[in-house]
Amino acid sequence: MVGKTTIFNLLTGAGAETSDFLTGKTDTNVGTSVVPDHRVDYLSALYRPKKTSHARIRFSDLPGLVRGSSQGEGVGNRFLDAVRNVDLLVHVVRAFKNPEVPHVDGSIDPARDIETVGTELLFADMELLEKRIERIKSGKKIKKENLAELELLEKCLDALGNEVNMSQIDLSGEERHSLKNYNFLTEKPLMVVVNTDEEQFKAKSYRGKGELAEYAASRGLPVLEICGNIEMEISRLGAEDRALFLVDLGTDRAGIDRLARAAYDYLKLISFFTVGDDEVKAWTILKGTDARKAAGKIHSDMERGFIKAEVVKYPDLEALGSMARVKEKGLFRLEGREYVVKDGDIINFRFNV
Repeated sequence: MVGKTTIFNLLTGAGAETSDFLTGKTDTNVGTSVVPDHRVDYLSALYRPKKTSHARIRFSDLPGLVRGSSQGEGVGNRFLDAVRNVDLLVHVVRAFKNPEVPHVDGSIDPARDIETVGTELLFADMELLEKRIERIKSGKKIKKENLAELELLEKCLDALGNEVNMSQIDLSGEERHSLKNYNFLTEKPLMVVVNTDEEQFKAKSYRGKGELAEYAASRGLPVLEICGNIEMEISRLGAEDRALFLVDLGTDRAGIDRLARAAYDYLKLISFFTVGDDEVKAWTILKGTDARKAAGKIHSDMERGFIKAEVVKYPDLEALGSMARVKEKGLFRLEGREYVVKDGDIINFRFNV
């Protein structure tokens, strides 16, 4: 037990049974979490709308993975099937000690636990490649288009055999595009969340931290430290007491809030805002999305009949305090369909269908 379902519950308010997976239940828990954003709070206070909608991110709490899962051990195949459908993996590892809650491997070693999951994902990708290669080779006649695919698959299999993840293999854009339907597990972005006890969290130290940091750095993995017990205490407090509690901890944001925000940012997601008396809302798009496609997030008619985007930068509105003053200062802009939406843009779309 590492506390991942506790963290999932704190993120989503889902109330999933934290002992489910210990008692044999292997269903995936699903819920959504608000992405904390002070800009939405400011806009809501400014416009006092009937409804305020933050960006949200969907989390799935998957059955625990154990050594040998790629060969079907534990919940093996069920875990691997479920994880193929996600955009980001958040690996919760345990640093806390609790003699009443034994670790499945008998000892606390965060770096080992991350490596165990990484190895199982790598083995699962190798098996997928081996099956496809065998299918091509066993055909009566290998078609010309299959020869290029076979060469690429064998290149990938060789890299995986040398413990190089799919995300780290030097492939061209065209090659990656040709492999997208395989949905490789080691190509998915991964974050590490270390669940500590209160003493470890306050000391910012735990056994194995150095080894974990070295392992994560070698693979470009971001690491967040959270204390599940502290997060539970914070979740029970009112806003004022919560703020004081966080100050005592030397931080301004709860770990759960940091995790939701980090996951959102790591996926290269940004928010643009629509504002008004009815609703203030954060809309989620990928970084680099143009104005016309952003309009389609609100409604397909807006994308189809796009004319212009009326754009105001959030910092300008916050600094000046009203949309009227923003316009007076000449900071209100009309942008065309090719305008790349920036994080924090406040947009009103003109369209005609």
